[in-house]
Amino acid sequence: MSACGPKMKLDPTLHREQKPPWIKVRLPNNPAFWSTKSLITDLKLVTVCEEAQCPNRWECWGKGTATFMIAGDKCTRACGFCAVKTARPDPLQDDEPARVAEAARRMNLKHIVITAVARDDLKDGGAAHFRDTIHTVRRANPEIIIEVLVPDFNDRDWALQMVMDARPHIFNHNLETVERLTPLVRSRAKYQRSLIVLKKARQMVNGHVATKSGIMLGLGERRAEILNAMDDLLAHDVTVLTLGQYLRPTPKHLPVVEYIHPDQFEEYKQIALGKGFRHVASGPLVRSSYHAADFRPEFDVLQAVESDLRAIHGLELGPEHLLLPALKPSLAS
Repeated sequence: MSACGPKMKLDPTLHREQKPPWIKVRLPNNPAFWSTKSLITDLKLVTVCEEAQCPNRWECWGKGTATFMIAGDKCTRACGFCAVKTARPDPLQDDEPARVAEAARRMNLKHIVITAVARDDLKDGGAAHFRDTIHTVRRANPEIIIEVLVPDFNDRDWALQMVMDARPHIFNHNLETVERLTPLVRSRAKYQRSLIVLKKARQMVNGHVATKSGIMLGLGERRAEILNAMDDLLAHDVTVLTLGQYLRPTPKHLPVVEYIHPDQFEEYKQIALGKGFRHVASGPLVRSSYHAADFRPEFDVLQAVESDLRAIHGLELGPEHLLLPALKPSLAS
């Protein structure tokens, strides 16, 4: 399989090479960035910040936060937008959950985002590895809010159930683009299947999880299609939405058809809030886990997760763990 994504089907001459002035990346300028980088290297962890060439990695690492990518750095799918390499994946590392948990402890994280490459080579799509990582992170950091950003597990209910039984507070699965462009943009994924996965995840825990999804703009989608995607997400019980600008990782990836102005992102945010989303992050450099801790799950979600964990796992959690202080994560000295 090639690391360059699927065969180009969108006219490459549509690409707009010159970035507008509002697409600016901040370079590292504080010691926390280098401390975070050193910690990730020390624990031999993979972050989506690096693998997906996230434009915000300088800012996030500078604040002592990162999004951890488990199950390796090689994906079995070849999406036309994604910088993560496509290749035969390596075997899972049994100690990876413990290393992620240790990173969260050292960084004193109050909110962690755990994602993964698609592992279609595994029968469960990596679901058990997600489950083990959630459990291990929680044991080491009982007060932490856990957000997962998952693949679709090929819509295998039993695999999705493994993840949901581990009781993440926030379940994120990205729609990525509008329905018309899905076959072009997403390798093997299906628009309706992603919607169904989001709805099933919520149903599996009786609604006691915050569900989240993201859409990239600038791939040639139309305004009406974006609004329709919002309606589809709401109809499948998604309450948190992220909207960001697609940026081409390499010349062999899909072209950027349009750079969306920040004012348009703000308009879409207001429309989404008006339609009923509880939280919307919308802007040129917004990504799925950008400022993820700005959103707090509903109190009933926190309460239900605590109650279930006490009953199922016997964890010593109390009501005080539901009232997390609004502190910025910082590296432990």
